[in-house]
Amino acid sequence: MPVVREFTLPDLGEGLTGAEVVRWLVEVGEVIAVDQPVVEVETAKAVVEVPCPYGGVVTALFGEVGQEVAVGAPLVTVAVAPGEGGKPLAAVAAVAASAVRAAEVERPLVGYGVAEPGRSGRRRRVGAGTSAGAAAPVARAAPVARAVPPVISPLVRRLAREQGVDLASVTGSGPDGLIVRADVERAVAAQVSAPVAAPVSSVPVAGEVVPLRGLRRAVAEKLGRSHREIPAATCWVDADATELMALRRQLNAAQGPKVSVLALLARICTVALERFPELNSSVTEDGSGILRHPAVHLGFAAQGERGLVVPVVRDAQRRTTEQLAVELGRLTEAARTGSIVPAELTGGTFTLNNYGVFGVDGSTPILNHPEAAMLGVGRIVAKPWVHRGELAVREVTQLSFTFDHRVCDGGTAGGFLRFVADCVEQPGMLLRRL
Repeated sequence: MPVVREFTLPDLGEGLTGAEVVRWLVEVGEVIAVDQPVVEVETAKAVVEVPCPYGGVVTALFGEVGQEVAVGAPLVTVAVAPGEGGKPLAAVAAVAASAVRAAEVERPLVGYGVAEPGRSGRRRRVGAGTSAGAAAPVARAAPVARAVPPVISPLVRRLAREQGVDLASVTGSGPDGLIVRADVERAVAAQVSAPVAAPVSSVPVAGEVVPLRGLRRAVAEKLGRSHREIPAATCWVDADATELMALRRQLNAAQGPKVSVLALLARICTVALERFPELNSSVTEDGSGILRHPAVHLGFAAQGERGLVVPVVRDAQRRTTEQLAVELGRLTEAARTGSIVPAELTGGTFTLNNYGVFGVDGSTPILNHPEAAMLGVGRIVAKPWVHRGELAVREVTQLSFTFDHRVCDGGTAGGFLRFVADCVEQPGMLLRRL
């Protein structure tokens, strides 16, 4: 007899207590391998795939899409071979393979066992009409388990999704209530022929309420806390970035990693923080002291698939400009594709915010709690500028600096910003350290 193993949401690190279900990667009845990802979840830090340590037949899924699951709570149950350490049950796998072959020959319309595109050949669940008892998923009473409509074919699911048909409301005409294509087509026809109700009132309908979940909720809570707890102030200055852009072109003309403007700005920040170490700090939790950080863990704003995130370059003060460029590029790509891990989004001590990529000149950003300072950089654009006593067209940017006024006064903040602006205008003064 198969043994049912329960796989719970593991501790994802960084003190996280739960995660929100974003997308299920398997279905009830599906045969899975050991360490196959079964669900995609969103934590307060990132979106990650969670692999299951058991192989066998999925018997239940716990949690609807959008629902938060606590660490240690059930995710899936899997029927496995007894005494085999979670390896797939041989009889189950054999019957599943037989059903796949039979379905591919006899019932191509319904699509038994057909691998879905983009699912790396994973097989769908075994049909309910299979005669071997070992193939049936083990029943489990779980009121929070996700209900799965009796449909197997990915073609049928896609048709329903494209036509806006809720499969849970469709009655299947196939064996054991299986939903086939004709059932979905009848549902579509019924929707088309249904009369459209006339508006009952001219009173405007309230707008849609979008719930704050996952990463968006974590960002909202953190920014709200920062705004409430930190007495922040902002100063800014315009800087002539013409020479900085020329230096970048010169560096990129040589062999080696290409240097981005962000990498040059990151290097300038690390040097500036050596001169003004009080800005690489944070106020203690109880507000009784200021913690000076020995290393610069440089955070930078990056736009990911699910919104704005702040990846962190560890020990940025030890890296050359080329090394910074490589690490910034790697983290930016990871944020863009959603593959960044939670550990890469925590522990920052200072943030660089290049909002110029959005085509804007200035901003007064909210500090990334509990950090004490953030440098903002606007777009670099050609403007009329007095250069060496004459009017000229130069590449100009606006630098803004937001800081925790508990950590320093305006003189320190202004000194830091002026040093950064001087380095932007005269990057040659950093050549020895680039």
